[in-house]
Amino acid sequence: MSDGPDRVELYDTTLRDGAQREGISWSLDDKRRIVRRLDALGIDIIEAGWPGSNPKDAEFFARAGDLGLQHAVLAAFGATRRAGIKAAEDPSVVALVESGTPVCTIFGKTSVLHVTEVLRTTLDENLAMIADTVAYLRGAGRRVIYDAEHFFDGDLLDPAYALATLRAAADAGAESIVLCDTNGGSLPWHIEARVAAIRAALPGVRLGIHAHDDAGCATANSLAAVKAGARHVQGTINGYGERCGNANLCTIVPGLVLKLGVECAAAAHLPELPEVARVVAELANLAPDDHAPYIGRSAFAHKGGVHVAAIRRCATSYEHVDPARVGNATRVVVSELSGRANLLARADELGLELASSSSSADVLAQVKAREAGGASFEAADASVALMLRRHQPGYTAPFTVVEYRVLSHGGPADRAGAEATVKLRIGDRTVHTAAEGDGPVHALDAALRKALVPTFPVVARIALADYKVRILDGHAGTSAVTRVLIDFTDGDRGWSTVGASASILEATWTALTDGIEHGIATSHAETLLSAEAHA
Repeated sequence: MSDGPDRVELYDTTLRDGAQREGISWSLDDKRRIVRRLDALGIDIIEAGWPGSNPKDAEFFARAGDLGLQHAVLAAFGATRRAGIKAAEDPSVVALVESGTPVCTIFGKTSVLHVTEVLRTTLDENLAMIADTVAYLRGAGRRVIYDAEHFFDGDLLDPAYALATLRAAADAGAESIVLCDTNGGSLPWHIEARVAAIRAALPGVRLGIHAHDDAGCATANSLAAVKAGARHVQGTINGYGERCGNANLCTIVPGLVLKLGVECAAAAHLPELPEVARVVAELANLAPDDHAPYIGRSAFAHKGGVHVAAIRRCATSYEHVDPARVGNATRVVVSELSGRANLLARADELGLELASSSSSADVLAQVKAREAGGASFEAADASVALMLRRHQPGYTAPFTVVEYRVLSHGGPADRAGAEATVKLRIGDRTVHTAAEGDGPVHALDAALRKALVPTFPVVARIALADYKVRILDGHAGTSAVTRVLIDFTDGDRGWSTVGASASILEATWTALTDGIEHGIATSHAETLLSAEAHA
């Protein structure tokens, strides 16, 4: 990909601006892992922190030389010098040089309000602060990016002075002048018009955009700026940032490539975006946004029966881009809002052939009835798969439940527990087992495994990964319907099942036995496919 004038430079500030999101605190190891992943993604410049602001950032810059970056360069972030002193005398400016990064990004005041009321200095001194700092950093051999803080608000108050601050930075040698919507309140049409105007006023100057999401427009504003001629875009992974967040690079990059047709180094790595977003979310200890545009698990999920029927005939009828281009996939969600097309699509995904044309109608009726009773299948794909599998020609359940009982016993905290007995039919045998556990769920699970493992060894590898309980109608008190969702794993894959009942034990037992049956059935199916492949 060329480095021509139309190529957009991607600048990531997840480690600095993203860390200003409430609740995020990157460890040193987190920062190093994120930098390497952003480098592999094709990010051009990675803002790694503010030198001198904290010991963690100081150590990061001290060790940055062993990161082994293949594409990206690091930037250190700071402010213009303080009023009344030289840039070379300001410790925070000197720290930028001492960080050793090829790029230094500094922010300065654009708004007369901030100059007079926040900095408490003169307009002329602010211009000198900008020019002196840029010139000092350029003299030290650094590439300089100038972030014009509060540009769009300052431009409204005094457009002539706002433009003068940009000229001061550009004339002193800044390679990019970044227009910042710091308060995040601007709208796309205003951004586009002002970027176009500044581009005309500063011909030959590379303009950038740094948008915040306080009005929900950060991504749109960034794309609008590019449309108007900006060729440097700043943002964060997952849109993390102060207050409502920053512009989300995981949405901006596909927008640039797939919607605007603009060149950027990350274009070749679009399928990696979902994985990068998940890694950064995990390190932030935040749940990924399933509904994030392009990359979210639900970004191409279809629930309505009319939608599913349409995409089975023509995928583009309800999908704005090919999911594979951004590392995602079409998903069909089954619920009480589904039609037969949802179930047929799910059966196709599983490679299942239903026993008769009425089978899908039977399963759909079962889904609607169970959802009316409190179940929800959107997060319990294995429950739906099992209902479909039970309608497959020749399918025989690996076991059937004859009865189960649970006895809980109280006492001191270290002696409380439960005992469960389970009677199953496995083939032509009746198996009767009992087991103790720390509680009713543990005891039921142990008794079920004890009965099944001798015949189905795969059950020993199936573990309960999570157990979620939701009370659906709390006003009903102890007779309220309870929904239980259980996540399972066998070490290689995961699946989820659901149960709902006024009895939490019955809801649990439904989800538990369905999950184990699904694990046995799918393991058996994979064994058969493997045997056929080697025959």
